[in-house]
Amino acid sequence: MVNDQTHQSHPNIIKRLKRANGHLESVIAMMEDGKPCLELAQQLHAVEKAIQQAKRVLVQDHIEHCLDDAVGSLEPDQQRRVNEFKAIARYL
Repeated sequence: MVNDQTHQSHPNIIKRLKRANGHLESVIAMMEDGKPCLELAQQLHAVEKAIQQAKRVLVQDHIEHCLDDAVGSLEPDQQRRVNEFKAIARYL
């Protein structure tokens, strides 16, 4: 059964999260091996950024799909305003 909440961006987001998960597992191994805190902090920062980026893409994609579903077809001026909202939401 296909989930109607699955969007075209989801496979890419899943790949990003799997990479971040692998990276996190590497950081755990680094900790277990007693690596320096600076290296650990740098690697954890990279994992955090990867997860933040995946979340950002997911939320933006969801906003765009929900907005399109909610408003349907619009007059050109209304569509321009919706497009402006979508564009500014990318900066959140």
